[in-house]
Amino acid sequence: MSVVLFLAMAAAIMLTTVHGQGTRVGFYSTTCPSVETTVRSAVQSRFGSDPTVMAGLLRMHFHDCFVQGCDGSVLISGTGTERTAIPNLSLNGFTVVDDAKAQLEAACPGVVSCADILALAARDAVDIQANGPTWAVPTGRRDGTVSRAQDALDNLPGPSDSVESQIQKFTDRNLSVQDLVTLTGNYSRSISTKPQKQK
Repeated sequence: MSVVLFLAMAAAIMLTTVHGQGTRVGFYSTTCPSVETTVRSAVQSRFGSDPTVMAGLLRMHFHDCFVQGCDGSVLISGTGTERTAIPNLSLNGFTVVDDAKAQLEAACPGVVSCADILALAARDAVDIQANGPTWAVPTGRRDGTVSRAQDALDNLPGPSDSVESQIQKFTDRNLSVQDLVTLTGNYSRSISTKPQKQK
């Protein structure tokens, strides 16, 4: 496994646990036992047609967790939502979450949060891309109902931020400089791995 993928996996583990207070592994074991296989299937299906979705899902999870905690608020569409903020305009992977959510609503309506689907999808993306290993993701998050573009602009590290400012944003969330390099470097990788059009 490459160092970059290992670091991405470590950062994903950290994101799913730092902001997942009140969650536990197996939260849906009786109410929706197919949740993990359904999400993984949606990730694998999309990966077949768009390999860049793997890095995209990890980046989306990072952007979601960084603003208000891992509450799925980045998934909310509409005018002035986080999704419309400049740093989020190039996010990739919404269709994976939508596909998994549709399948889970058919199997167990109103049970699984989109925030949990995104956390599981980010884990599965790293796992599939790196060809293992995997880890247990605590679930039980509740979907946020507030999503403001300005919150994303104020909280997400941006290209115009000084190094000191970016480090401070990560430190404020109990994240390290290594986490900063891994997660912001993942964005560069997700852009650079997009297939080039043939001339």
